Amino acid sequence: MVHYVKKCPECGSVNLVHKDERGEIICKDCGLVIEEKMIDLGQEWRDFDSDQGTKRSRAGAPLTNTKYDQGLGTSIGTGSDILKLEGKQRNRIMRLQKWQYRISTAIERNLKLALAELKRVSSYLKLPPQVVEDSSDIYRQAVQRGLVRGRSMESVVAGALYAACRRHEIPRTLDEISDASGIDKKEIGRTYRFVTRELQIRILPSNPIDYIPRFSSALKLSAETQSNAVEILEKAQEAELTSGRGPTGIAAASLYVAALMNNEKRTQREVADVAGVTEVTIRNRYKELTRELGLEEELKKKGTEEKVEE
Repeated sequence: MVHYVKKCPECGSVNLVHKDERGEIICKDCGLVIEEKMIDLGQEWRDFDSDQGTKRSRAGAPLTNTKYDQGLGTSIGTGSDILKLEGKQRNRIMRLQKWQYRISTAIERNLKLALAELKRVSSYLKLPPQVVEDSSDIYRQAVQRGLVRGRSMESVVAGALYAACRRHEIPRTLDEISDASGIDKKEIGRTYRFVTRELQIRILPSNPIDYIPRFSSALKLSAETQSNAVEILEKAQEAELTSGRGPTGIAAASLYVAALMNNEKRTQREVADVAGVTEVTIRNRYKELTRELGLEEELKKKGTEEKVEE
């Protein structure tokens, strides 16, 4: 048990005794009963190894926002056992199933469909459980605040997922979420901005460095090239070259420069396809990085300077 009493309120003594079997805390000096009828939060049985403790545990599943009832509800007639019942009993259970669905609120019905779609998209994007949990909570708040009205359920789900990814610094682009959900990225962006503004969710700007490992792996670049790209980005941030630029574009350009420096040439088209940007963006960011960071001389020495059309 956890007790928060530090000293006796009557005499100020700290000489307290805990009677767990009676649920009391008693001052040993003056005899005052400080606490009584305390609840024992420990287990109700003895176990002699870890397996016994696991098997005899009666705790249910934890609460989760990924279920419309947070895991507390009971569904009537689920599973194959209903098929083993006789005709009248089976019909009765099936009628109860229908009434259970009918008496559920509009919010619950919306959450059933939306959270199933959210799980599908997050599984496609291979998002970690904490992001799925957070995005489910964001969607639940949006429904309770009436932010879904006038918008498609899928776009709000995609916006909530994108907000959760940004909040947990998981690098996922709007293009990736658009491909997974089938919603236009402009619509996802509008919904994301609306939901975060209305729910007052504070989102920090994306860090381009977060995209480096994914892009590097997709382009099959070495660890040294990846490390050099991070160094280039850190210098660019110090020189304030990342302000006002898309994080994916400048991350891809830094990888492109680092690959040239390490004689691991990749075409601008390859880099642009991986980052989900245009070749023009790669060229513009490439020129800015090499000019402002003084990398042109180093590329000339290696004989790998790229001729870029103005």
